[in-house]
Amino acid sequence: MKKAVFLDRDGVINEVKTERVTFVNRPDQFYFLEGVLEAIKLLTDSDFQVFVVTNQGGVGLGYLSHEQLQSIHDHMLREIEKAGGFIQEVSCCTHKPHEGCGCRKPEAGMLLDLAKKHDIDIGQSYMVGDREVDIEAGRKAGCTTVLLSDSPSHLYDADHMFTNLMDAAEFILTNK
Repeated sequence: MKKAVFLDRDGVINEVKTERVTFVNRPDQFYFLEGVLEAIKLLTDSDFQVFVVTNQGGVGLGYLSHEQLQSIHDHMLREIEKAGGFIQEVSCCTHKPHEGCGCRKPEAGMLLDLAKKHDIDIGQSYMVGDREVDIEAGRKAGCTTVLLSDSPSHLYDADHMFTNLMDAAEFILTNK
């Protein structure tokens, strides 16, 4: 079985609710956070498979179409690959918030489906996120959880906390 790092998208890979962008509805609104491309390359070069698991309720609410979301992800994947990284698969929940599906984080559906599909040892894998729903989904799935936050008050019962993805990636690789 393989090991994986599951990454949330908004707030982990790209900016959201910053001076430059509030929400990402087009590829030109997608700004990588500092060090993310290098961190994903570092993880790619290891024995971990890297996945993105993201709630994108804006589709269900009608703020963007499935095609627009796919163009954003195509752009993200191209830039990651240009930098030498690789994402095995992007899994999205496009249901409306509070719709009651099993895939929307804090439920573990996306992680468990990817683990089954890609023969992942979930107990040897990590969920990296910036919000409580990410940590809860990782915990429910059985992953080690990593919170990215500047504030220790936002620990959300995560197993580990770092301020950026590069620090988290370096920790993951030294503790595998």
